[in-house]
Amino acid sequence: MAALTLDTIEIVNPDLYVQRGYPHEEWALLRREAPVHYYQRPEVDPFWAITRHADIVNVSRQPGLFKSIQQLFVTMNQPGLPPPDEAILRQLLNMNPPEHAAYRGVVNRRFTPRSVQQLTAGIERITTEVLDALVGHDECDFVTAVSATLPLAVIAEMFGIPQADWPLMFRLSNEMIGPTDPEYAGNETVTATLERARMEFFQYFNGLVEDRRKSPRDDLSSALANGLVNGEPLPIFELMSYFALLIIAGNETTRNATTGGLHAFINNPDQWQMLKRDPAMVPKAVEEIVRWTSPVIQFTRKATADTELGGHKIREGDMLALFYPSANRDESVFAAPNHFDITRYPNQHIAFGIGEHFCLGANLARLELQVMFRHLAQRLESVELAGPVQRMRSCFVGGIKHMPVRLRVLPRK
Repeated sequence: MAALTLDTIEIVNPDLYVQRGYPHEEWALLRREAPVHYYQRPEVDPFWAITRHADIVNVSRQPGLFKSIQQLFVTMNQPGLPPPDEAILRQLLNMNPPEHAAYRGVVNRRFTPRSVQQLTAGIERITTEVLDALVGHDECDFVTAVSATLPLAVIAEMFGIPQADWPLMFRLSNEMIGPTDPEYAGNETVTATLERARMEFFQYFNGLVEDRRKSPRDDLSSALANGLVNGEPLPIFELMSYFALLIIAGNETTRNATTGGLHAFINNPDQWQMLKRDPAMVPKAVEEIVRWTSPVIQFTRKATADTELGGHKIREGDMLALFYPSANRDESVFAAPNHFDITRYPNQHIAFGIGEHFCLGANLARLELQVMFRHLAQRLESVELAGPVQRMRSCFVGGIKHMPVRLRVLPRK
């Protein structure tokens, strides 16, 4: 492999994410030599690559100067991609203050630590059932059998979505988050996949909204259907987008953290044995899993005025891409950042974001991961890879689509 240089590194080619996973060597080079780097390639619209922890925190805490935009991430220009400023969805990730806070307030109280804690019994039940189904089986695809099942079931139950419709939610989430992946797009163009999935989502949620406006329940669907922003019901496009955001974000990122976490334990058996010996380490282990996997690769911001960052002149209208997995391996913040260490403390990762866009579902994700890894530590007697992992074709959300494993799950006590 040729030596890496700033002129030749590739950090937004989705094919490389499939082949090699995250480009940690490239990000390390950028942190070392050009942490605020103007990235220009023939097949990419130019942008500033921001790779250090401190700079990402700095940008994220100035939403007036670095605003969120419709284009959530940067990627290679490819045939079939929709225009970057086209509104596929209009939701919290695209919004800025004060609108962002007004919309977030519609469901914010359902994701507070106290509210989320009330879901513990249900999460315990679902996790137990998921692992019960594997007792007596020697192999499985850990993603479809375990990782995808828990978070999808939890968010679907929070919405009051019938279990028969959960596979539909799973398929549409995959198609919306990974439309450039051939497994999800099939023979369609990216635009066609996005449009079809969006319309299916909207059609389904429209029926849910009608039902909850006639007969409200104590669920997320009713909170959204009857929610108010500035005293008015949510406009239909924003309302449908809100449903889609919570379903997608509610299952995709936790799924990828669960898979990536077990993958890290398989590659670091000493850490796995440490967790099995001492279940009290689960909370710290989960923070390290989230740092290590950093499921959201990047979000964009656009400069609203001329400014300076890291000694570079940023012009009004310039695009910035904030690379969270790079920040979470920043040598100036984390000792031995490329070592998976479940005893790490403090763990100042920003995998859930920073500032007003801090992940709405962070408390829920942490609880799901803690319950899952506590149960796995208790009941997973042995586990190893049974074949190569398959990664999603995306430079926006990173994850393993399929992970065949050989395992032995103990019956519940």
